[in-house]
Amino acid sequence: MSDFKIDPITLEITWNGLKSIADECFITIMRSAFSSNVKERHDHSTAIADAKGRLIVQAEMSLPVHLASMGGMMKEIMALYGDDIAPGDLFIANDPHVAGGTHLPDINMAAPVYDGNHLIGFVANIIHHADVGGAAVGSMSGGLDEIYKEGLRIPVVRLYRRGERVDDVMRLLLLNMRLPDERRGDLNAQISACRLGERRLLDLVTDIGSEKLRQIFDAIVSRTQLRMRRAIAALPDGSYSFTDFMDDDGIATKDIKIVLTVEKFGERIKFDFTGTDPQVKGNFNLTYNATQSAICYSLKALLDSEVPTNQGIFDAIDIVAPEGSFVNCVAPAAVAMRANSCQRVVDCVLGALAPVVPEKVIGAANGANTSAVFTGTDPRTGKMYVYLETLGGGMGARATRDGKDGVQVHITNTSNLPVEAIELEYPLRVEEYSLLADTGGAGRQRGGMGIRRIIKPVGHDCEFNGVGERFRHQPWGVFGGSSGAAGAFFIVGPDGAREKLDSKASKIQLNAGSSAVIETPGAGGYGAPAERLVASIIADVKAGKVSEQAATRDYVQFIDEPPFKRSRLMPPRPVLKSDLNMDRRDILT
Repeated sequence: MSDFKIDPITLEITWNGLKSIADECFITIMRSAFSSNVKERHDHSTAIADAKGRLIVQAEMSLPVHLASMGGMMKEIMALYGDDIAPGDLFIANDPHVAGGTHLPDINMAAPVYDGNHLIGFVANIIHHADVGGAAVGSMSGGLDEIYKEGLRIPVVRLYRRGERVDDVMRLLLLNMRLPDERRGDLNAQISACRLGERRLLDLVTDIGSEKLRQIFDAIVSRTQLRMRRAIAALPDGSYSFTDFMDDDGIATKDIKIVLTVEKFGERIKFDFTGTDPQVKGNFNLTYNATQSAICYSLKALLDSEVPTNQGIFDAIDIVAPEGSFVNCVAPAAVAMRANSCQRVVDCVLGALAPVVPEKVIGAANGANTSAVFTGTDPRTGKMYVYLETLGGGMGARATRDGKDGVQVHITNTSNLPVEAIELEYPLRVEEYSLLADTGGAGRQRGGMGIRRIIKPVGHDCEFNGVGERFRHQPWGVFGGSSGAAGAFFIVGPDGAREKLDSKASKIQLNAGSSAVIETPGAGGYGAPAERLVASIIADVKAGKVSEQAATRDYVQFIDEPPFKRSRLMPPRPVLKSDLNMDRRDILT
């Protein structure tokens, strides 16, 4: 095999060099993009592929959900263009059904890198654009029932041909997207990152030669696959199943069932979704690529978090996803909210494998990318604005620690947008940005808390679109842990009247003086609440993470159910109601 020709030191140095290139391209996009969704929230990814189109490396901060999307585009480039690729070309695509994408706002770019006439590989990136046209501002609202309504569909086409921009393509793109100046800025950031990646990869070729780099690409993929297979082999053979549900599709279907059976034998593992519900009208369907990303992330997180993220992981697993099902939809299925569904696939994997890796799994997380889109005319400039954000929530409790509070989880590791960035760029005021008490599920380890954001338009009326999941099906706990709280949307009028909205709230008119309230789900606990340390319960109450009422409800009831594990800092007895009023210094000595 070719990887034996590469000594370990050269392989490690080159591998780190490739990661450095991907990271530098990531930072280039972050620093040069126009939209807050990228420059502040970092909703983008970068990668390097070899001449066969196999993904070799992703940037450290890339999103796991983008992994298979970039890989899918590479396969389409190779299939469509084959030998008709030249130095200076740059390809662009976004379509989930014909271009390997996962949803339309994620625009992919890939540029071939040549050493003379020899194709070395590709540099690629993705940005989630705040709007790509379609029936709803932000291209991310619920209630859209076909791909045609979700925005501009881009097959794999050349944006640059032999170094020259194809202006016709660029003009076509910008004409069909809202905020064309912002879109142009973000597209230029992607182009710049591709050109930087080309230069850096050629510098690496100058140092080690193209043939040696090709052998290193082979070695990286084969060794990643070997490492993942060894991790799989350590699992006990058997069949493990789990079923979970999406709340609804925003149109007609409720309780969308996802059925997963994991079959493991030796070094092989198969994820079989037979029995999952058919694709739905609403835009929560998953393409195969999206499902593949969720599976790869889950297995890496459970078995070997340090394994490189590349084609080798794909090669180590088998996936059965019936065509036309919710997890492998076909055109013209709508898919804009696919991240929410990917999170549920992750929960299914965790639920199925919990019995065999109890120390690695966590309670169900907020299970959603709770999205909020505000749009209107900025009274300061007279121009249209679009504020798009997906908000974090609770992370599931772990075997030895509480879940994290107010974070993005699993396949989407973006940031919550800072208040200062919102109020600086948009005519909006953030009246509250806080963690929600009592939203983390009780347990030996407590689930993470959700977030509350209250946003009011300043000096104008605007439109609000919100999409949430885990608003009905609460995030479950594991090994006796309680479920976390569900999410919710509200409108609060100038008179203080509070109106609850549907979980898929589309085109809600928000008048000046009114506010939109976004409450994201918490997360499930780990282990029985009766096993939680007294000191931890009291600390949660003192910190405002758990109310006295919730502590009484979830923990004090176990007073007569010994043995109750105790902190060495506390008296040798179960928690009592009177304990909840103890001074904080009593538990910090």
